[in-house]
Amino acid sequence: MHYFALLISQERELTPDEATEGMAAFQAFHAKAGSAIRAGDALAPTAHAVRITGGPDAPVVTDGPFAEAAEVACGYYVLEADNLDEALALARDIPVATFGAVEVWPMVGWNPPSQQLGSDWLALLLEPEDNVCAPSTEEWESGVCAHTEFGNAAGEHILSGAPLHPPSTATTVRVRNNDVVLTDGPYVEGAEVANGFYVLRAADRDEAVKLASMIPASAVELRRLAGVSGL
Repeated sequence: MHYFALLISQERELTPDEATEGMAAFQAFHAKAGSAIRAGDALAPTAHAVRITGGPDAPVVTDGPFAEAAEVACGYYVLEADNLDEALALARDIPVATFGAVEVWPMVGWNPPSQQLGSDWLALLLEPEDNVCAPSTEEWESGVCAHTEFGNAAGEHILSGAPLHPPSTATTVRVRNNDVVLTDGPYVEGAEVANGFYVLRAADRDEAVKLASMIPASAVELRRLAGVSGL
């Protein structure tokens, strides 16, 4: 089964030593967990992010950074594991878990990238928790039709993506003083929750925003991939 791991931390400028130490920590994680990592990358700062609300019919585009967020998504992985316990064991080794948090979500299927990713775009789909529906329901099937239409319109600009299971299936992982703390549900309670994601390829930021504005979601957070993972 595949799991979406969303990395969350405070956003701040790193010193050269901190950046070097951080890169070494992630390299160690990749060396240990490489056989289970199917995709992933760091995300560019929220100063370059875009939030799109209103849906495809009346999109409202807001440029980052988003001051209301004390901690923000800073990266993601797609992990393959036999079960949730195995996925959580992988997540606790992600360096961000020691100073931030890692949300682990079971994915509904997985369309792997057809080519190596670079400085592409992660479109994180967000919904109020009450709006999230479970697979195989009538509401879900209606949403599938809308995403099929988006897929037909966006075509080869879509490199990968997947819907996520409801927030009741998510687990937040933190590691503090070598102790693993697991919390049911996503990191932020009562706010919009992740509902799925796409990885998009665009010629420039304007085209990426145009593509993301077509996605049928209450909100889309569009983030540039840092292009440092080589995955």
